Amino acid sequence: MRIVRNLAGLLGFLLIWEIVVRAGLVDPNDLPPPTVVFARIGELLGDTDFVRDVIASVLAWAIAMVISTAIAVPAGLLLGSIGWLREATKAIVEFLRPIPSVALIPLVLILVGGGPESKITLAVYAAVWPILFNTVYALSEMDPLLAETARAYGTPPSRVLTSVSLPHAAPFVFTGIRMSASISLILVISTEFLAGAKLGIGQFILEASSGENRMDLVLAGTVVAGLLGFVVNEGLERLGRRLFGWSTADEGAAA
Repeated sequence: MRIVRNLAGLLGFLLIWEIVVRAGLVDPNDLPPPTVVFARIGELLGDTDFVRDVIASVLAWAIAMVISTAIAVPAGLLLGSIGWLREATKAIVEFLRPIPSVALIPLVLILVGGGPESKITLAVYAAVWPILFNTVYALSEMDPLLAETARAYGTPPSRVLTSVSLPHAAPFVFTGIRMSASISLILVISTEFLAGAKLGIGQFILEASSGENRMDLVLAGTVVAGLLGFVVNEGLERLGRRLFGWSTADEGAAA
């Protein structure tokens, strides 16, 4: 089973890490062994302040995903269905898409301030693109006869989008959402770390890395963030297989 192989590889990595540190090849103050790191994680999960940081990051991520999906899916349906609109906006989209979200941190801080709005805004910006392009790609792969048949029966254009185009694009849209989920979580935590925040895992890691330079806490926070990302991706992947097991959207999704 894939999970068993993954766990075996992870346990092997942790064992090598533990041996290297215990053998004195690495200073434990710079790289604490995994036994210490996981002990800190157990302590942090009982710490109300840390749990509040985790909730703040997860809540910001969830809000960003809802907003990005609400923006990208309708926009993708329009761009994928209306050729002249897609061509008219192509230059703008291709200009904005490559801009790294972290490069926009100073601008976002000036425009919306340093509260939760900043990390949500940057996460939305990063998460919109995979959903948008997967939606557009799905419509480009749709058999034109499907839409033409619906129009021949007098179906309004808006109804064609919602009852023909959207169901066809749904597996691809979900793949885009799964891709964006990881990107959005990374942006939330990165913004908390780089721009500073009152709450969040990134803020916790920033505080732990300054002052006494508690690498055990830094790694503990990093592992928790990684576990969140794994749970989100694994959960969405399983949900996608359950809902769209018949689809090949993962193989054909736009990059």
